[in-house]
Amino acid sequence: MANAGERLDLAEFFARGVEPADIAPLYPLLGARGLIAACIAVFRGGEAEVIVRLLVLREIGARADNPSWSPRELEMHFGFIDLVKLETVLKRLREHELLVWDTEKRSYQISPTGRMVLAALSTLLQFAAEDDAELGYLTAQIAAGGATGRISPENLQHLLARLAELEDEFSSAVASGSEFRLQAAQSKLASVWQWMEKGTEIMRELTADGLPDDASWRLAQEIGARQSRIMRMTGVFQRELAAIARQRVHLSQGGLTSSELAAWLKTRDIDQLADFAAGTTHLVPEISFVLADVMADVAEFELLERQRPEHRRSTLPAAVDAENTREIPREPPPELAALTRLLAGLAERDDGLAVSDAIVGDRYRAAAYRFSLLPFLGDPAGDPELAAFGTLPLSLRWADDETLDTPQRNEVAAISRGAILPRQTP
Repeated sequence: MANAGERLDLAEFFARGVEPADIAPLYPLLGARGLIAACIAVFRGGEAEVIVRLLVLREIGARADNPSWSPRELEMHFGFIDLVKLETVLKRLREHELLVWDTEKRSYQISPTGRMVLAALSTLLQFAAEDDAELGYLTAQIAAGGATGRISPENLQHLLARLAELEDEFSSAVASGSEFRLQAAQSKLASVWQWMEKGTEIMRELTADGLPDDASWRLAQEIGARQSRIMRMTGVFQRELAAIARQRVHLSQGGLTSSELAAWLKTRDIDQLADFAAGTTHLVPEISFVLADVMADVAEFELLERQRPEHRRSTLPAAVDAENTREIPREPPPELAALTRLLAGLAERDDGLAVSDAIVGDRYRAAAYRFSLLPFLGDPAGDPELAAFGTLPLSLRWADDETLDTPQRNEVAAISRGAILPRQTP
C-alpha cells in the first residue's frame, strides 16, 4: 500500500493519463530511490538539524581503523551534543538505513548507502572553499569516471554547458569594450585556468583510451574545442586592454587617467554620486520612444480628456560656415621609439631579455605604457604607428606559474615574470 501511495503522489505531478514509469528521464531516478531516500533523510528539516546530522555521520564514518561504535563510545565522543538530541539523530539515521545496528556486537557502523552519501559529500566539501569550484568539481567527476571506466554522459554535458557559459561571458566582455568587464573576465579566466589545463589533459587521455559511445565522443570533442577557444582568450584580453590603455584619456598634468577616475567612482555610493551630479546637469533630453503600455495610457488620456498641452519642440541651431581644418600629425610617444631601438638588437642575440629589464625604467606611467605594447609584438598588421615595433622578429613568453619579478625600482614594485626571445626561424 505504501508503494501505491507513492505512485499516486508522483502521478499527481503529471498530466492525466500519463504513467510515470513510461517517462524515460524519470526511470534512473525511480531506480535510485534508496539513495534518494537516504539523501532526503540527511537533508530534510531545518539547517541546524541537517548540520548536526552531517556532523554525527561524518565523525562516525571518519574512524577507518575501527568502524564500529558502541553507544558508550558515541556518548563520550559527542559529549558536546545534548544526549537527547544525539539519540534523536542516531534514531533517524538508523531508521533510514544510514546507520546499521549490529545486535550481536551491540554497536553502530555506517551502512554502504551511508558510505556513498559521505563520499559524495566529501567531494563537494573539497571544492566548496574554492572560487569557480564548479569547473573543478565537474572535471574531477569526469576524471574519476574515466579512471573507473564509468564515464557519465551527464557529467560531460554539465562540463560542456559550463564551458559554453564561460565562453559567452568572455565574448560578451570583449564585445562590450569595457575596461572593467575585461579585467574581471581576465581575472576569472586566470582563476579557472588550472582546471582548463587539467580538463584538456583528461579529455586527451579519454579520447586516446576510447569512449564507450559516439555521443560521449562528440561531447568530448566539443569540450576540447571550447576549452581551446577559451584558453586563446588570454591574448584577446591583453590586446583589448592594451588598445584601451593607448586610448586612455589623461586628465590634467598629474597623471590621472579616465580609467582611474571611473574606478574611483565605482567605490562611491549612490548618495555621493548624486551629490557629485548636483548642479552639473542642466538639460533634460526629450523622450523619443516609450513602452507600449505607457503609449496606450497616454493615448487613452488624450482621446478621453482631450487635453493637449503645448508640446515644446527642440530645434537645432542654424548652420554656419566653418573654416576647414587640417589634421596635425601626432608624434608617437618617445617610449615607443626607445623600446623599439632596445629590442631591435635583441633579434641578433642568442639569449633573451627579461620583461622587467625591458619595461622598468623612468616612472611608473612610462613602464605601464611600454608593458601595454608587448602584446603587439609579431603583429605587423595592427596600428600603423606600431608597424616597426610589430615587425620585430621577437616572441613573448610568460612564466608557466604566476610568480612575479620584484624590481623594486622606478615606482614598480612587482611585474609579471616573462622573457622576450628571438623568434626561431623554421
